Amino acid sequence: KLLDLAKKFAVAAEKKAIEINVPMVISVCDMSGIPVYVERMEDSLLCSVQIAQDKAWTAAALKGTSAGIADAAKEAGPLFGIGNNCGGRIVTFGGGFPLKDGDQFIGSIGISGGSVEEDESCCRAGLEAIGQTEYL
Repeated sequence: KLLDLAKKFAVAAEKKAIEINVPMVISVCDMSGIPVYVERMEDSLLCSVQIAQDKAWTAAALKGTSAGIADAAKEAGPLFGIGNNCGGRIVTFGGGFPLKDGDQFIGSIGISGGSVEEDESCCRAGLEAIGQTEYL
């Protein structure tokens, strides 16, 4: 089921990336943070491969969005420094979202390649395509 969702998600996310003319890297993980699908669009940034995977890993690890901890991770925040934990894998900006089947977390997605707003617009296009409206 997760791989089928990942493929459907990726088709819609890639379509949005083409529409906004920003090549992206799309990553989908299971809830253990293990990648089940990774796609690198032609001419996407090399660093986006790791960032997309880390955004997905963060969403799986925290069972929430990567942007959800941004304020708490700021210098005066209660989670300042969290981005240095877990081998530096925790991403404290947008582009990572959990995937659910009903109320059950089943995986996560991460997209990287543009600005946070561009990455999240591609995430939302993919989430909409698979009927996950919670984060739209």
